[in-house]
Amino acid sequence: MNSIHIRLADWQKDNAELRRIRESVFIAEQAVPPELEWDADDAEALHFLVYEGDYPIGTARLLPDGHIGRVSVLKDWRGLNVGDALLRAVLTEAEKRGLQQQMLSAQVQATPFYERLGFAIVSGEYLDAGIPHVDMVRNSQ
Repeated sequence: MNSIHIRLADWQKDNAELRRIRESVFIAEQAVPPELEWDADDAEALHFLVYEGDYPIGTARLLPDGHIGRVSVLKDWRGLNVGDALLRAVLTEAEKRGLQQQMLSAQVQATPFYERLGFAIVSGEYLDAGIPHVDMVRNSQ
């Protein structure tokens, strides 16, 4: 893998790439209904794009209240620390913006990943789009 880089994305300008990644991961792979994937939060969220070279391979979003969501890395790039780099960039940006607490709804199978980045489970398990999730919170130092 060549080096990756992460940048803030613009929901309007980068819409095709953001949608391509999220459609591949959530709609095609995980069978999330499209009407649940797209919401009004996208317009106000801060979006991130991860690139390998000039090819977008992952995305995430940060809401103004500190909620992180839609964390997705294309299948061929999983297990290569792309998600780790992406989440660290989101957390750094959240802290820069004064968001001392970050929250997310994690798929249960991904909780060890988030725990390594300082998140703790704060809810019982529940279904979101038919996938088991838990709420997780991280407080900045």
